[in-house]
Amino acid sequence: MEVWDDIVRWRAEQRRFVLATVVDTRGFTPRRPGARMLIGEDGATAGTIGGGAIEQLVREEAARLLKDGGSTVLRRHLTQELGMCCGGEMTIHLEALAPAPRLIILGAGYIAKPLAAIALQSGFDVTVADARSEWLSAERFPNCTLVERDPELALNDLPTTEHDYVVIATHDHALDQRIVQVALPRPLRFLGMIGSRPKQRKFALRLRARGFTDVEIARLHSPLGFPIGAETPEEIAVSAMAAIIAARRGAPLPTPWVAPERSGRTEDPVRQLIHETAQRNDEGEST
Repeated sequence: MEVWDDIVRWRAEQRRFVLATVVDTRGFTPRRPGARMLIGEDGATAGTIGGGAIEQLVREEAARLLKDGGSTVLRRHLTQELGMCCGGEMTIHLEALAPAPRLIILGAGYIAKPLAAIALQSGFDVTVADARSEWLSAERFPNCTLVERDPELALNDLPTTEHDYVVIATHDHALDQRIVQVALPRPLRFLGMIGSRPKQRKFALRLRARGFTDVEIARLHSPLGFPIGAETPEEIAVSAMAAIIAARRGAPLPTPWVAPERSGRTEDPVRQLIHETAQRNDEGEST
């Protein structure tokens, strides 16, 4: 009934799950203190805390924790509250366990290096993809997962989830455009691209021409980061990482910006105001 090997395996598989532990019992109960059970996000289990109505209750509470996070304690009398025949009382601690959030950096250039370092120190699992072996090295990206391949192809083959963060930072604008088109349909936690506001405007117009909606385009955070006047690669990385952490913690992010119509006018006064503000701030903005 021990679950330690399963915990190691599930963690290695980047699975999200709840660890349920019997911490106290009174009277006759199906399991004693120390019994453990794992409940995965997909409903899979390992171990048991006794079966029956108490285990069903634990499964239901685990599903809530997997959505909201955190931990909780359940205390139930098995007969009086759950209709079981055991006659005792059980106290069970439940804790949601999640893998480190994954940041995928597409491109191994000047900004990617400090961004990866800050992300690692902030508790992220970092993957960097680039076809240039001279840029993608263990010396430049220690403790990162390195994928020596064209970033577009790497992203095509990388399975991603709604918990992943992706930053596009390649050396080629055309490559950035293709990657954005691959990434936008995916249910990522965060998608950002290094670049200026004029670059974002051009990309938005091209994405519209390819059938992407304004809502979809607004998921792309570019320029990436908070406006702190960043100039050096390290400063830009700090700005970008601040936005990524804000997304992780549920804090407000910089307002998404969508390019105006080709005519430069729109019937929506809010979008027109955004357009006019963007025009005033275009000059000199590069982060």
